Amino acid sequence: MDNDDRVEWNLRKYYDLYIQDPAKVPCSEADAELLEAEGNPEALTNAQINQILDPIIDALAANPDAISKASVLDTLQCLLKYYSAIPVQAAGKVLDIIVSGLSTEADSLNQDIEAEEQESIKEHRELIEIYSFLLVWVLACLEMRTADKPGTGKKTKPKGKGKGGGHWDATAQMQSALEVTCKVLKLRLMRVFPTTPERDKIVELLTRPAYLIMENEQRVKTMKMHVFKVLSAQTKIVQSLTYFEHLSEPMAEFLQILSEQYDHHQLIDDLLRELSNKEFGVNDLKGPKSVSVFITQLSQRVPRQVIRQMTSLIKLLEKEPYTLRNAVIEVAGNMVVELANDPEKDEAKKLQISAFFELLEERFLDLNPYSRAKTMQVYHSRLLDLPKTYPRHRQKATDLAFQALNDKSSHVRRNAIRLLTKLINTHPFGALHGGTLKRAEWIQRLEAVDHELTRLLSAMEEMAKKAAGNDTVDPELLEDATVLPDASDNEEEGEKEGRPAEQPEAAALQAQADNQVEIDRLQITKKYYAEAVRFINTIHSASGVVTQLLSAKNKSEIIEAMDFFKTLDVHKVETAKIGVRRMLRLIWTKGNSDEGKGVQAHLIETYKDLFFNAPDGFSENERANYIARNMISLTYDTTAAELTSLEQLLSKMMTEGHVSDLVVTKLWMIYGVQKKDISRKQRRGAIIVLGMLALAEPDIVIKELETLLRVGLGPLGRADLGLAKYTCLALRHISPAGRKAKDTPPPMGKLPNVHPIMVKISQLLGYKSDSKDWFGVAEQAIGAIYALAKNPDELCSEIIRRKAKSVFEDQHIPPPPDPLEDQIMHEAGLAEDLAEVPQEPSAPPADASFFPLSQLLFIVGHVAIKQIVHLELLEQEFKRKKAELEKTKDATTPNKKGEDQDEMDLIGGTNEDDFTEGIANIRENELLYGPNSLLSNFGPLVAEICQQNTVYHDRNLQAQATLCMGKLMCVSSQYCEDNLGLLITIMERSTDPITRSNAVIALGDMAVCFNHLIDENTNYLYGRLNDNEASVKRTCLMTLTFLILAGQVKVKGQLGQMAKCLEDSDKRISDLARMFFTELATKDNAVYNYFVDMFGLLSAERDLDEDAMKRIIKFLSTFIEKDKHAKQLADKLAARLPRCETERQWNDVVYALSQLQHKNEEIQKTIQAGFRVVQANAA
Repeated sequence: MDNDDRVEWNLRKYYDLYIQDPAKVPCSEADAELLEAEGNPEALTNAQINQILDPIIDALAANPDAISKASVLDTLQCLLKYYSAIPVQAAGKVLDIIVSGLSTEADSLNQDIEAEEQESIKEHRELIEIYSFLLVWVLACLEMRTADKPGTGKKTKPKGKGKGGGHWDATAQMQSALEVTCKVLKLRLMRVFPTTPERDKIVELLTRPAYLIMENEQRVKTMKMHVFKVLSAQTKIVQSLTYFEHLSEPMAEFLQILSEQYDHHQLIDDLLRELSNKEFGVNDLKGPKSVSVFITQLSQRVPRQVIRQMTSLIKLLEKEPYTLRNAVIEVAGNMVVELANDPEKDEAKKLQISAFFELLEERFLDLNPYSRAKTMQVYHSRLLDLPKTYPRHRQKATDLAFQALNDKSSHVRRNAIRLLTKLINTHPFGALHGGTLKRAEWIQRLEAVDHELTRLLSAMEEMAKKAAGNDTVDPELLEDATVLPDASDNEEEGEKEGRPAEQPEAAALQAQADNQVEIDRLQITKKYYAEAVRFINTIHSASGVVTQLLSAKNKSEIIEAMDFFKTLDVHKVETAKIGVRRMLRLIWTKGNSDEGKGVQAHLIETYKDLFFNAPDGFSENERANYIARNMISLTYDTTAAELTSLEQLLSKMMTEGHVSDLVVTKLWMIYGVQKKDISRKQRRGAIIVLGMLALAEPDIVIKELETLLRVGLGPLGRADLGLAKYTCLALRHISPAGRKAKDTPPPMGKLPNVHPIMVKISQLLGYKSDSKDWFGVAEQAIGAIYALAKNPDELCSEIIRRKAKSVFEDQHIPPPPDPLEDQIMHEAGLAEDLAEVPQEPSAPPADASFFPLSQLLFIVGHVAIKQIVHLELLEQEFKRKKAELEKTKDATTPNKKGEDQDEMDLIGGTNEDDFTEGIANIRENELLYGPNSLLSNFGPLVAEICQQNTVYHDRNLQAQATLCMGKLMCVSSQYCEDNLGLLITIMERSTDPITRSNAVIALGDMAVCFNHLIDENTNYLYGRLNDNEASVKRTCLMTLTFLILAGQVKVKGQLGQMAKCLEDSDKRISDLARMFFTELATKDNAVYNYFVDMFGLLSAERDLDEDAMKRIIKFLSTFIEKDKHAKQLADKLAARLPRCETERQWNDVVYALSQLQHKNEEIQKTIQAGFRVVQANAA
């Protein structure tokens, strides 16, 4: 080739022009036909372009140097300028020319390098630069041309006109080009480009297409390996990570390949050092996140490489973005896993593991909650599953997780609960005694080992003393002259005397060695037991906090807390029972949201796992027995609130089909079996559970009425009043109540008063007993009568008459003996128990005569309340029938006769208001004041007993009389008004806390019934918040909470009394107060409206210390969320500053202002001036 035809090639010049604008690249020597088509390149056809390209192909085939000819290079550059417009076939041909030319040149260069042809190598430099430049250009054009379908490999249609368009697989072409690029990069380019700038320039040029492809997320997925091969030659990774989030994982994979397949580790080291020193902007969110994912992925893929640069990565802990700290935390976890699984164990690795654990333990206290949570997640997901337990670090993690339960972030608390649950599930103390963690058992084992160890140590000391005594030598013997004996004599003496002396000495040494071995074993065992006890103690402490978190606002916390207690129960931890019982209340979680439904569903699943899922291998019968026993055990030692929640839970589980018919049958067998080996608790628990299930399926009880008559309402019920009580409760559940009564038709009709069930219940109420359990039986029995009887008022009237006759005539005629009942009692082993119950005590205690009267008053009061409810139900039934009549009036035939038609005519001719007025008249004037009313005889009697408390001095009688009077006062406003002063006096002056509590509840009920009478006397009700008895105070707070939140009483200035309860010593009272204010804050800015009044009352309280005052104000101020309200309150409080008479008053106001976001400079100046200025002004 003539030098005149050769292009004046300068890579930097051409490349710079290309970067600025490809159109600026000179191509004046290009084919004339191409130059003429500059204004309309779309007009070029395949035939025209082939005619231009064919000579070039022939020239390059003959000599690759032809690419440096000006006409050839300019022609190809001109076609690249038109690349987006020329036909597909022509575009592919241009790409093939460049790729094949570069591939041929690379092979030729490799041969010359291998042959050490120095002169030839220099000639290849320009050709490599030209081909590489053209390849970068054509790949950029190709990527731009197929940008509408990136990385899909789909066929693209030609954009230019002409024949022979066809289809084109762009992805395959790009892959071929990258393979040739990789071939060039694998050459020993140092021989061609000896200086570093020259070599870096050509590498940068060749890798540019790879970076261009990586910017396209879809392309990376299909061409990942080809890109990796190209990128193996250079290090521009940091910039890519910063700008493209999707490259984090591919880059980590690339470096893994580079390290494992190409044995190139330096790039990883340099990269990690660079990242550890990189500074990120305050608003840069993508960069830190992308880098953190990259570092984490890299530590999982090549941990050995990363561990060498941990000193550099530690610097990331000082960076502001928490994602970088999270990355270091995950890296530390990965390093521990890598070192722990290394079969080669040495001291250096142990020190490294300890260092990584200490780093993680420090991150438990990170400033950012996400980093604290990430630390716990690393422990949970990786470290606790290691084959080695690392007991010291495990216990440290347990202590730190326990501390994290009190974190202010719910995310941290949730992860702390999860970590504790995992720590329990993976605890290392199951090697000797199984996996249970009963503290009492472990403490007993520790004490036994300690005792045995002390005994052995004492024995060793005794043996040491004896050995020391045998070695003592008399000093006088040392002063005597000694003569060496003959050797033969010495041997003879040794045979005769030495052997017997050596035997005891050897035995002693052996015993001492055995004792030492045993001591070593016991010391190891003691350490093992001590670690177990410490771990269990921490779990016990943590369970108390987790119990509180069952009431958290965050539902995910609640779910984790449930799993925690389920795990405790599996491992037999004593505190599990408390949590399992406490979580029962979660069944009331509002289910109108997905979270609420999730909590209820998880609670049901938890109880299924704990009590309903029998162990594998059980037969169907054994499984039913197992479930029945567990369900009964749920009723043991429960409070009334827990039983109510359990009732809701079991009825819901019954509705969802989690309780089989066989389990129900087993429960009935336990309830009705006539054997001595069935305890009272079991029989009672069976009917409690059956009654709960009957809420969802009343037929469960309806089918076994005969069993109820024989057991609970028979002699066994009289022997065990608790059994009778829950039998009556089960009967009540036959008839649906509340909303369910409207939606569900009654499964059984009302029973006549002569029905055996009604007769048995009536006899139960007339049964004479001195046990206080009778009152619970009477309450449920009366409830059952009003739920099931057709005429409950008539039946209850007869019961009251019989009871009154028995009380006032002091006669009790026992029913005639029933041989069948005697047989039942004997078979059940309860004959002796029943004999112990005094039927007619000949010499009753001093106050025993008042007990029957207390029973009578209880029946009267409860019947009065039930009669009110009965009248309301009749009114509802009337309205329902009238509504149905109006709907079906047109469909009713006029010839219909009979009782039903007469009833319908009666209903149709009665106005709703008239009926309601008639019911109200009965309630107000007839029940307590009607001439024929049975209850009218008891109103004056109850008032007399309450007034004459010195005559009727029995504590139980006074409590029942007060309760009865309160119930009667809810019947009639006239009776309420007449006796309201007496009730308030009893509430104020009674010495019995039960009586005061009953009075508080009665006043609350009256506030609902007759609000106009109670509204002026609510101060007396608030006054019980200062009662000395916690039970009275708690009852009052619950009553006021209901009345205020339901809008039944007007709140004036007394809320300060309720705010005081926030600092009550009884935690149940303080928790209830917190719940009240939290609910109150949701009602029309109520806390804001009464904030100043509450503050005034609290600041005037002398018994309230300053710290408690501050805690109350801080809690209340959290409900002032609007800036407008905060400013208004600040102005009102600031007006109090000039009137402060003491420094304590000043400090209270200043603290309240500090909790409000007011930003008032005048107030700040007044505060800064201090109390002394006000004092001077006042003077």
